[in-house]
Amino acid sequence: MKLSTIIVLSQLLLSSLSLAWAAEPAISKDDPPVEITESNPEREVGYHVGDVLQRTITLKVADTYHLLPTSLPLVGNQKKYRNKDQGIEIYSSKMSESHRGGFNIYTLVLNYQVFSSSIVAKPAALPPEFVKFAGNGKLFRVRIPSWSFRISPLAVYGSVKIEKDMSQLRGPLLLDDSVHRQALNTAIGVLSFSLLGLLYILGNRSWLPRMGGPFAKANRKVRKSSDDDHGIKSAISSLHQAFNQSSGQSVFTASEFISQKPGFSPIREEIEQFFLLSRAVFFDASTPSAIQDPPPIWLRKFSRRCRDCERGLK
Repeated sequence: MKLSTIIVLSQLLLSSLSLAWAAEPAISKDDPPVEITESNPEREVGYHVGDVLQRTITLKVADTYHLLPTSLPLVGNQKKYRNKDQGIEIYSSKMSESHRGGFNIYTLVLNYQVFSSSIVAKPAALPPEFVKFAGNGKLFRVRIPSWSFRISPLAVYGSVKIEKDMSQLRGPLLLDDSVHRQALNTAIGVLSFSLLGLLYILGNRSWLPRMGGPFAKANRKVRKSSDDDHGIKSAISSLHQAFNQSSGQSVFTASEFISQKPGFSPIREEIEQFFLLSRAVFFDASTPSAIQDPPPIWLRKFSRRCRDCERGLK
């Protein structure tokens, strides 16, 4: 080959390289700062073949630079450890971009799947990833740190001493009690509501609205009254006082009282029997009372019914 031909080919080669360098900026030694934030899996041991490990990497750089999508890790790419395949490949790779406060923020979600297994636990690592940034005539590369973990066997061969298998990296084995906790909270809520309803029905004090009415006070007095004539008269007087206070005036018939308090209409007949009993006790013993139970027992039941109507418990 002639010397002139060699010189021409050399010039063509130098021209090609010059064009290539002009098309892509040179890698800068003075790289701008890139803030890297890692979010790795919670545990570092106990992974088996088929498990997927997820890493979330956040890269924050000045908005004059942008990440080159062509530098992102490729899906299906086998990862090597010390130039040897370690049975881990990239399962999926996603990137999202945002801009805030003069910075470009890139979030990489990298999923790695384990395809390796062994009869004993062995160390492994998600090797470092390298991504490129460009801007201001610069091209620079950023290293995402590696993350080490251990791959466990699916089955243990031979006898194992549990005290030698306790790893400080494993952490306590926690059971998911969310379902039982939800059932417990539901049961506590139902029990609380039931107790509140039972308190409202059976309570005699004015702890809740409509619990301290005239008939609630009369019911407490009737329940404590004796069974003799004096106790019967005292119970009837307490109920008369409750009727008068509830209606705001003196009443002596069921129709007169229910016209002002329609909520007592379910016990109209019992109210009529009460006024007959009151007339027989205080004025005319020959007046038929039309009650089946002894007066003390009937008055306690009647005062309870009046109290329930007062509270709206039909």
